[in-house]
Amino acid sequence: MQKIHAFLISLLILTIGTVLSVAFVMTNKNKQEDRFTVSGTGTVYAKADIANISVGVKTGTKKTAAEATKESTNKMNNIITELKKLKIKEKDIKTSNYNLNPVYNYTQDNGQVLEGYEVSQNLDLKVRDLNVIGDVIAKTTEQGANQIGNINFTIDDEFALKNQARELAIEKAKEKAKMIAKQSGMKLGSIKDVSEGSAAPAYPMYSNAKMDLAVSSKETLEAPAIQTGQNEINVDVTLTYEVE
Repeated sequence: MQKIHAFLISLLILTIGTVLSVAFVMTNKNKQEDRFTVSGTGTVYAKADIANISVGVKTGTKKTAAEATKESTNKMNNIITELKKLKIKEKDIKTSNYNLNPVYNYTQDNGQVLEGYEVSQNLDLKVRDLNVIGDVIAKTTEQGANQIGNINFTIDDEFALKNQARELAIEKAKEKAKMIAKQSGMKLGSIKDVSEGSAAPAYPMYSNAKMDLAVSSKETLEAPAIQTGQNEINVDVTLTYEVE
């Protein structure tokens, strides 16, 4: 009799637990169904204050690795000296690539033959004074740079601009939600969730590919005019409303 009684109590507890679980799931499901999600994008425009540019040296084919290395080192040292004269700080000059490679030539008679060696070296520069971008290109080229490009313009501190863009995005999302609610007859409640995502920034580009330049070391170049344009700062916001 006690075993039967204990079994009935256990069955009752299990039944109550199952009912409560189902009720909890159904409640959550209803809550999820009573939600409305809408998104908005805020965009602000601002003039860039930093130019990023790649400057490089690629030697011709030299008989020995030492010759190729010496030529590359001399030219790159002269380039760095010139950059410092233009007030480019050491922290804004970073070596991004250095390669010493053998150069082979294939002939029908001898097959693959070693011709010599070449060195390629690149610097990534951060130019904070946009007025000297043209001078950076001209002066480094005079010192032996023959690969210049990948210029893009960025904003050093986007915090305040992103705040502005976020405010615009929220305003647009709210406006859209009110319009949809009015058109559909839906009644909006309070906002239950907010999520944010930043769209990929649009950078004005001067050149996507490096420019191969051949300039005499004695030749003086005129600084090219570089236009910085404006940058876009985009913020995407998604609002989730309760539907009454």
